Amino acid sequence: MARLDPFFKLVVETKASDLHLSVGNPPILRIHGELQRVKYKPLEDEELRAMLYEVMPEEIIKKFEEEGEVDFGLEIPDLARFRVNVYRERKGVAAAFRVIPSRIMTVEELGLPSILNKLALLPKGLVLVTGPTGSGKSTTLAAMIDYANRNRYDHIITIEDPIEFVHESKNCLVHQRELGTHTKSFANALRAALREDPDIILVGEMRDRETIALAIEATLTGHLVMSTLHTVSAAQTISRIIDVFPADEQDQIRTTLSEALRAVVSQTMFKRIDRPGRIVATEILIATPAIRNLIRENKIHQIPSMIQTGKKYGMMSLDDVIMDYLKKGWISPEEAFIKAVDKSRFLPFVKNTELIDFTEVPG
Repeated sequence: MARLDPFFKLVVETKASDLHLSVGNPPILRIHGELQRVKYKPLEDEELRAMLYEVMPEEIIKKFEEEGEVDFGLEIPDLARFRVNVYRERKGVAAAFRVIPSRIMTVEELGLPSILNKLALLPKGLVLVTGPTGSGKSTTLAAMIDYANRNRYDHIITIEDPIEFVHESKNCLVHQRELGTHTKSFANALRAALREDPDIILVGEMRDRETIALAIEATLTGHLVMSTLHTVSAAQTISRIIDVFPADEQDQIRTTLSEALRAVVSQTMFKRIDRPGRIVATEILIATPAIRNLIRENKIHQIPSMIQTGKKYGMMSLDDVIMDYLKKGWISPEEAFIKAVDKSRFLPFVKNTELIDFTEVPG
């Protein structure tokens, strides 16, 4: 039994999302978005290093000692799976463990719009799930991949860093590849995937221009590609993709992106104030002919208004969902303001302006 096992069990028992370990602090859990210290003595560097090395494979230890930081997946049998980052900081070694639930929840169980299931059945195109860190992007994609796995008869390839949710082959054939273990980069794996007869390709994150270009190319050759970006709205997502490319290539990428894109799902997590727990607010952009035309003509600024008028296609505005949650008393006005796109809509509800970022208050 590893010395960290009791803390892993505590994570599961308290339904924490993360476990933080660092020198000079007791173990710390993130529960419903807030950090809470465990009643335990502060950890020392040598002690913590020994505890971590007990659960780290030799090749991971070697990489950590060479580079000072490392990502890997850790599975504790009959308990949970974790996405782990071990790193060095001022006082010594530190680590963050993100819980990956052993059971993949459905779109319905997650409280997400049912149109996400329809997106998982698309024959081809680019579907992006975006949002800040900790907003549940991986969980949403896992639910969509699982729906496809149960309802299609196709070949699914996932490329992740590291592998998070484990998908066993159901109706589909599923192969999961991990950066550093099975492939050197997202780009290398994407190039290879096109020769591996896939129908669906999951790219854990579109981190660079090469990966983005290859992902778009894969959709144009008849594949459904799903991936993530750290953007907070559909319009910002499209702008971010285009801005990755040099100015002289942007006209071409606007055209190819307009052909490839099928949907952008942008989500943000909120702490509930009516009961313990968190809730996700989702914006959905469906790439209708009108939306594709806006992308080609570089009229990205008009996309938010198109989302407002596109409800019959399944579109929904993030700010509208946030406002709905606020009026139902599920979230606080302060957090609604902080995470909204059009902050002026939410400022009248804020009672204590000291709790918000004063630099974002409209003049």
